[in-house]
Amino acid sequence: MYKCDATTVEGFVQQLANLVAKGYRYYVLASIPARKELAAVDAKLINLYKLDLTKSARYRRKLAGRANVAYLRYGQTFVLIGTEGLHRFYDENSHALDVRREPIRFHGYSIGSGKGGDGRFHASVMIHADAFTELLALFTGFAVHRSAETLVREFQSIQFSPFARIRRQYLRLLREVNELRHAAGFEPVPTSALRLRRLPVKVFRSESSGGFADGRTGGLQPNFSRILGHWPEDGKCDRNDVKEEC
Repeated sequence: MYKCDATTVEGFVQQLANLVAKGYRYYVLASIPARKELAAVDAKLINLYKLDLTKSARYRRKLAGRANVAYLRYGQTFVLIGTEGLHRFYDENSHALDVRREPIRFHGYSIGSGKGGDGRFHASVMIHADAFTELLALFTGFAVHRSAETLVREFQSIQFSPFARIRRQYLRLLREVNELRHAAGFEPVPTSALRLRRLPVKVFRSESSGGFADGRTGGLQPNFSRILGHWPEDGKCDRNDVKEEC
């Protein structure tokens, strides 16, 4: 059975980054209208593009110069993303974007692909530039008006999963806060305030998990509204969001 409904934002981003790392580059990001039944839309797209293939079948397609396409959904937002090659998906979606030039914007994340020091493209997950700018303004705004203990709690409340590039953004945020605190004669916020270790999460609900087909889950989910407010689930991103080094 083809699994496509991610149960959390973090799981969706993790799975999408894994696909990008495997060479999936050309995508369409869209939303399912509220009146539509999600499971029915899933089944229609999976059947339309013949997505439920074995690993060996996907490998044979690759050898034959044909593309493989994956479908992933969280709530009403979904992405169809494919590899290089021929596929009906491209015939019907000539407007598909290239993740190397137009990163996917989702819940404040920017998921793209950048060229590393080895000259190859790698998946790149960042806090989107707009979200990070607001986050930076928020923290530098109260850097010298809160105690170090309070700032530790504020840093720990940020819910973006610490992928490699996000760790760098977190460290920059802490550095700018501490520079302001140092100039004002206050103690610095320790690096231990940052969540710098990322553990893989379970992406899809199991048959007996009691989860929900619309992407909800009974457990805790990232909540961006406290720090960042609501960010659009889709939309084009700046081409400069993906740097030359991942």
